[in-house]
Amino acid sequence: MHPILLHDDRLFPVEEKTRAIARALYQSVCNLPIISPHGHTDPRWFAYDNNFGNATELLITPDHYVFRMLYSQGIALESLGIPRWDGGNTERDPKKIWQLFADHYYLFAATPSRLWLDTVFKQVFGLTDMLCSGNAMAYYDHITAELAKPGFKPRALMDRFNIEVIATTEGALDPLTHHGTLKGTGWDKRVITTFRPDDVVDASREDFVANIAALGELTGEDTQTWQGYLNALRKRREVFRQHGATATDHGHPTAATADLSASQCEALYARVISGESGAEEQELFRAQMLTELAGMSVEDGMVMQIHPGSFRNHNQPLFAQFGRDKGHDIPMQTDYVNGLRPLLNKYGNEPGLSIILFTLDETVYARELAPLAGHYPSLKLGPAWWFHDSPEGMLRFRHQVTETAGFYNTVGFNDDTRAFLSIPARHDVARRIDCRFLAQLVVEHRLSEQEAAELAVQLTYKLAKQAYKLG
Repeated sequence: MHPILLHDDRLFPVEEKTRAIARALYQSVCNLPIISPHGHTDPRWFAYDNNFGNATELLITPDHYVFRMLYSQGIALESLGIPRWDGGNTERDPKKIWQLFADHYYLFAATPSRLWLDTVFKQVFGLTDMLCSGNAMAYYDHITAELAKPGFKPRALMDRFNIEVIATTEGALDPLTHHGTLKGTGWDKRVITTFRPDDVVDASREDFVANIAALGELTGEDTQTWQGYLNALRKRREVFRQHGATATDHGHPTAATADLSASQCEALYARVISGESGAEEQELFRAQMLTELAGMSVEDGMVMQIHPGSFRNHNQPLFAQFGRDKGHDIPMQTDYVNGLRPLLNKYGNEPGLSIILFTLDETVYARELAPLAGHYPSLKLGPAWWFHDSPEGMLRFRHQVTETAGFYNTVGFNDDTRAFLSIPARHDVARRIDCRFLAQLVVEHRLSEQEAAELAVQLTYKLAKQAYKLG
């Protein structure tokens, strides 16, 4: 067995002078509270504060980073206990699943997942030997026993991790029952929701037509009409704001927007809710809806996050078996300059609009995103996302956008994760990489140490609070 490697100077520069500056900057921010303004943790954890069940259901089953890698090496999702949409059998023994994971832990060498998991194992659970086949059951039993203790309940972990606020993400049709349970407890100020209306905006979804009918029932609006549909969306946004939401989120395939006339919108809407629309009509509808939803953000002040550029469910047979969010998504080329222009021509100069742009297409950092955010007052750049939420990905982001957009047109870091226990590890990586980048600017005499120290605080804490209007 080998010890878990978590060196105090991990991710810092090799050169000693720069490393010393990075280390000092990091020490000044490493204990700041965590702002987690966008993610996918389950609100029921915080609403009811029950203990987590076992190591497998917490650390493997919900984490598509983990089972994506294992699947790429020929390990069936059924053997990892991933539930099937089609009712097929899957492994139910959590110890067998954990052993399989441990047998293949070597696959994660040098990946962000390995760094996050090693940090969780050592800093959260006090384990010192690296996970392997030989210690798999000792690992499983230790973690599962720890999870049963009061100090490992979700709210206790929130305090232990120093998470000041965390935002979950719910669809437009979600009844927000769990957030409702939190209301009036004080925890409703620390656990808030985010409005993600893809379920009633993406006409390519197999459940879109049924979702539109459900939206009408939920809001009392006639969603068979264009205006009734828009009214229903406004009502849902208001309900989400009552449950703490300060932001919306939009996971569209592209960054395309449109600015159609009222009559064109009515005709297009009638077509998509008929269930007979084609791919071009569905894309045009999504494009128009980004513009419509931007207008609603001008009205109610909600921050708009746009997460385009993922070819969702690329592995169609796997999607048919296991459904959405199982890791079979692939980054693709994304056009922001032309795609966003209709929306920006209509609302881009509005002082009340705040849009945070993300990308999976790194080629657009310097060419498109930094110049856009460096001009339009409504635009900010979200951090390196998903496939690029890694040490090298974070560095590439800073190197390519800072010259044009600066630091203050970015929004700090968000972890965008379902893996609750990895949140401190992910934020720690971001803090280390940002301090590394700032230290390089100091040794090049492009920043003073004092200015770098202030920027470290901004990137770690202040920019996220400001961008997401978290007070």
